[in-house]
Amino acid sequence: MADSPKLSKSGEPQDAAVMPNVSGVTVVDAHSEAEAVAAVEAPAERGEPILQVRGLKKHFPLTQGILFKKQIGAVKAVDGVDFDLYQGETLGIVGESGCGKSTVAKLLMTLERATAGEVFYKGQDITRLSGRALKAVRRNIQMVFQDPYTSLNPRMTVGDIIGEPYDIHPEVAPKGDRRRKVQELLDVVGLNPEYINRYPHQFSGGQRQRIGIARGLALNPEIIICDEPVSALDVSVQAQVINLMAKLQDEFNLSYLFIAHDLSIVRHISDRVGVMYLGKIAEIGTDTEIYDHPTHPYTQALLSAVPVPDPEARENRERIILTGDVPSPANPPSGCRFRTRCWKAEERCAEEVPLLAIPERFQGSDSPAAHESACHFAEEMDVVHAT
Repeated sequence: MADSPKLSKSGEPQDAAVMPNVSGVTVVDAHSEAEAVAAVEAPAERGEPILQVRGLKKHFPLTQGILFKKQIGAVKAVDGVDFDLYQGETLGIVGESGCGKSTVAKLLMTLERATAGEVFYKGQDITRLSGRALKAVRRNIQMVFQDPYTSLNPRMTVGDIIGEPYDIHPEVAPKGDRRRKVQELLDVVGLNPEYINRYPHQFSGGQRQRIGIARGLALNPEIIICDEPVSALDVSVQAQVINLMAKLQDEFNLSYLFIAHDLSIVRHISDRVGVMYLGKIAEIGTDTEIYDHPTHPYTQALLSAVPVPDPEARENRERIILTGDVPSPANPPSGCRFRTRCWKAEERCAEEVPLLAIPERFQGSDSPAAHESACHFAEEMDVVHAT
């Protein structure tokens, strides 16, 4: 690794040794609801973990019977996820459909209750909060949804949609000041403030997503969870929305959890990237570590599937073709979950669950391959990129 410091997407120095995937959790003991509210409303420092996820699980029960329901199993949508989200950074999450990315987003928003695990926001485990404390957390953690067509109420004007958070949190904007606030938000996301009385059907897909982003910014949050915010948009519009989100991050010091399928978009906006497979994180590191020095077979297969525009590079690349289908999360394989499709699988893979850690062969080295990977036989592989 070069001696020069890494730069984040915002251009500031970023030391990977200071920003590990999982750091120690400082739990803030709150003996009352008021103390919990004060803890989550305290300002966060840039470069410090603002959200810490530990052992997060979500199992949806499978039942049998009509009158007398009996649980016969569970769909393990998320099954032990650990990561930190730092103040002012973007953590990208990629993976196949059904791997649990959106479920993680819902758990962080407490739209779904976790089966097990902890989610610490400023030292408070939000999975255990309720009432005013949970309301304060939700004010600071907002979401931009995947579909700009169904996430906006067609019977409400743009002004009502963006201003609705103020009805729930009136302390943010007094009633007489809300119209001005909404118009300011429309201007911030690049829309004409005079559109405040229009309805969603009068806007294009990209404009609707800008409205969704404005709604997410209304309460001045510290974290925005983006669940595939550009997957339903045209390529040119995707670039506009991504550039807008990067600009807003610098302007408002936001932290993003950015979920997407498109690997190139994730690399463009993310400081660190986590790769999910069947409810678990397979590999996580900086964007350079994941895209240029992947060590997990699944990450290598994903990157080899990205189209390459250069004909010469395309001819010389090694394409990794995975065999078989993704196993059911209701009955995941023992040991390593990727072993049923992995060309490196051995008996050990079926018996031992690989830990998400720096591979032994790279421990103590300055190699960019020295990042966390959940594989017994992790090794670096050259990948031809679509750049």
